[in-house]
Amino acid sequence: MPEMENYLKCTEFIDCDTESIRDIARELTTGLQTDREKAVALYYFVRDEIKHNPYAPSYEPENYRASLILERGNGFCQHKALLLVALARDVGIPARPGYVDVRDHLLSEKFRKMIGGDNLLIQHGYAELYLDGRWVHTSPAYDLETCQKAGFVPVEFDGVNDAKDSDYDREGRPHIEHVKDHGHFDDFPFDYMRNYQREWVARIGREWTEFRDNVKNHEVT
Repeated sequence: MPEMENYLKCTEFIDCDTESIRDIARELTTGLQTDREKAVALYYFVRDEIKHNPYAPSYEPENYRASLILERGNGFCQHKALLLVALARDVGIPARPGYVDVRDHLLSEKFRKMIGGDNLLIQHGYAELYLDGRWVHTSPAYDLETCQKAGFVPVEFDGVNDAKDSDYDREGRPHIEHVKDHGHFDDFPFDYMRNYQREWVARIGREWTEFRDNVKNHEVT
């Protein structure tokens, strides 16, 4: 399928041709026979070994390069989805990042204040993997340790069914609510993402440089 070639390519952000990406992808999938088995192994590595860090650096393009995310060992949803895409492409599984605006009903007060007081998270990242003739949604954002501490429902992946963020937490409280899907891309759409973010900041009555600087001041590597 010629169109699948775009979802196997190495790109500026999905730099699956780098040695570090190749080494870990091969290590994780050694001895596994099917794409499904490989996808599951890669997913759980990204979900649990790359720790969820909502304050990871985000304003420079290089912060979204898969090899840098792997080296840093942490990131938020967009970072982790891009790394999963890169690892999957390295072992021959077509993969692509996607983005959706969500309401996080359990968002911390600290994070709410940082982004303006609301619980709307724009451009929440996920990864789609092409397995057994269909695209499967995966969301590796929250590692198991984070889920256990916060009471979130861990997102499990079997290589067959969509692995989407849970609507509710372990106590039945509303958690993730999908609002607007931006669709999928063959690379990280940095310009599109930044322009949409600027428009959103303007809609909520904030000034861009003030908003950007406030977020950058909270960044923790």
